[in-house]
Amino acid sequence: MASDSHIPERAEWLPKSVEQYVLSEKFDVVIHAGDVVDEELIEFFRKYVSSELYVVRGNMDYLKLPRYVKIAVEGVDLGVIHGDRVYPRGNIAALTRAAITLKTKLLISGHTHTSFIVYDRSGVLHVNPGSITGVWSGVGGSGVPSFAELRVSSKTVTVALYEILGDTLIQKELRSYTL
Repeated sequence: MASDSHIPERAEWLPKSVEQYVLSEKFDVVIHAGDVVDEELIEFFRKYVSSELYVVRGNMDYLKLPRYVKIAVEGVDLGVIHGDRVYPRGNIAALTRAAITLKTKLLISGHTHTSFIVYDRSGVLHVNPGSITGVWSGVGGSGVPSFAELRVSSKTVTVALYEILGDTLIQKELRSYTL
């Protein structure tokens, strides 16, 4: 799962350690939560990572992409939005309303350029993979390249957040939830 790549406007390409990781693993589905900016990254994911690819439109995208996507993975419904219509950025209450509108208990969003996992009191799991390239945003962001990986089995969702520090890929968080 990725978001906010901004290639080629703010970053030339994926960090090498991210590219090496995604090329070495097997992924059934790839999700990008917007601000992909150029079709080159979409084609890279589709050709080399997974043919099942879902990308939503971010506020910096001028591609013909949907504003949201709802899919089922192993019996778990998940929704994907960019999050640019949520104020302030990353506001969990507003993101929960979006999840309720999409009728899903798992919402993937971007726009903040900072990764997070939040399981709110209404039972919605929020995952934001941050910026896969670590580029700047209009209000900051972490500046650290990051992405997330979901594993879904029998209504159990395991989320791993990864960050790139220097040239090293590290697992920042690993959490499991039953939805």
